[in-house]
Amino acid sequence: MPETRDEAATGDCWSVVARTLADAGVRMVLGIPSDEPGLLDAAREVPGLDVRVVGDQRIAACAAAGHAVTGRGPVVLALNSGPSFANSLAGLLEAASLSVPLVVITTRVPVEHIGQGAFQHLEQLRMVESLAGWTHRVETPGQVSWAVRRAVRLAVDGGPCLTVVEIAEEVATAEAAVPAALPPVRPLRSLPPRDELDAAADALRAARRPVVVAGGGTRWADVGRLAELAELLACPVFTTAAGRGAVDEDHERAFGLVGLYTTPPAHRLLEEADLLLVLGSRLEETARMGWQSWRTADVVQVDHAVRAFGEGCEVRHALLGDVGLVVDELADRLAARGAVRDPAWSAAQAEVAGAQRRHRSARFADSPVRAVLHAAQGVLGTDFNLVQENGLHDIWSYHYPVLSLGRDTSVVCPGEQTMMGFGLGAAAGAALARPDRPTLLLAGDSAFRMSVGALDVLRHHELGVIAVVFDNGGFGWPRRSRAGDRSRALTEWRAADRPDRVATAFGGWGADVTDPAALDGTLREAVERAGKGQFSVVRVRVPDDDVPVGIEAAGY
Repeated sequence: MPETRDEAATGDCWSVVARTLADAGVRMVLGIPSDEPGLLDAAREVPGLDVRVVGDQRIAACAAAGHAVTGRGPVVLALNSGPSFANSLAGLLEAASLSVPLVVITTRVPVEHIGQGAFQHLEQLRMVESLAGWTHRVETPGQVSWAVRRAVRLAVDGGPCLTVVEIAEEVATAEAAVPAALPPVRPLRSLPPRDELDAAADALRAARRPVVVAGGGTRWADVGRLAELAELLACPVFTTAAGRGAVDEDHERAFGLVGLYTTPPAHRLLEEADLLLVLGSRLEETARMGWQSWRTADVVQVDHAVRAFGEGCEVRHALLGDVGLVVDELADRLAARGAVRDPAWSAAQAEVAGAQRRHRSARFADSPVRAVLHAAQGVLGTDFNLVQENGLHDIWSYHYPVLSLGRDTSVVCPGEQTMMGFGLGAAAGAALARPDRPTLLLAGDSAFRMSVGALDVLRHHELGVIAVVFDNGGFGWPRRSRAGDRSRALTEWRAADRPDRVATAFGGWGADVTDPAALDGTLREAVERAGKGQFSVVRVRVPDDDVPVGIEAAGY
């Protein structure tokens, strides 16, 4: 039976906040201890809440995003007014662009000092309002529980999205009402009207060259019948970077990623599409790169957030509802009445699939990055957490079939902000969410340096993250863009020590791999250590020209 509480009872503010979070279904609270006991202290006393100290707010925000994606649930980041909040902003920017359910709970200085040189005062809500789906300042004790639960509700169902609750000092030091026990917040699910589903199914049925694009919104829904729907349509499935896992990439209808990350010749299928079924994606700029049919094809877009419709392209059929439920409904309709199958479209897919199979079986002696990914696939299979940066070399990992992922792979990647240094913190969060399997991080040397302090988080919490660092001695993407320009010397950076040696200084295990033949053994050693809670850093030297063909096609 649900716990019952005396609604007239009161408790200290932070205890009420913690109990409300636990009731709402939150399981992870991240942050740094404040000068006075606060949310982290109170949360430690509440059953069901896991409290982890992350010694840098920027890294903590990235960890919160990684945990939310991998754990598929809301996460809380505890902050304080001033530098604490400001230091988190780069991570919050990335979390917002990824549309993850992240609740920030922060403090505000006493009102009597505001405008009179208040210590560590910051207009936090104004700073974050363009990123957050909802912000609220709690100025009376009676609002504490309501505001916290609403923040969780809107974080889960408002996108998902970032929400921010600022608790005034006067409230934080007062008694607040203990809320009545309520069921955990669960994502609300709905379906569009029947006639809209029928019209969309008719459009899909009539299309001769349909293409499915699955986005990050599919990771919050059960799209188990997506492969079946693609078979019914006899059409290719592409995903965005955040949408990987919507379909097993070994499926015959899976053709990899869309836009910037498409590996030729799969662009052909996108370019020739006469209808796009866009699931849980806004078709942001990187998804639209390298092809043009999104401008001319009919678009059936499915999303549970109203603001998603029409953002990236014009939409003929807008289906507002749960992506998984809509996929089921469309599959039922197409199963009842078959779709048009164009033999030429099937032949085009077979031709592209053949080229992809040849690419998968090719040797990688000319590409250290592809050699690493090939070895990682062999050692890890698909049952692991993949955390990605978005640098010049690690971007190979976005290119199917260089790395082929399954529905059991958890993928954490940056959003359209592509914050450098996101990966190490996000990997810590992913490993906290799924400690039962390895977490593989792929990063460049500059991104690694930017968040190197996260190694201490991995050591402190005994997280078995395997970080592969592609070392090109500096800032590879700017150097590529400046080819022939004397200012490219600014992009060269020789670190004081190698990443693998830095790892040992932080209590991890490091390896410098110069022979591709040693990759399998090195990664197996790292996996074994990961099972014992020790992180590893594997350094691989890479040349500047080890970049995917798709990047060259996009003009980079």
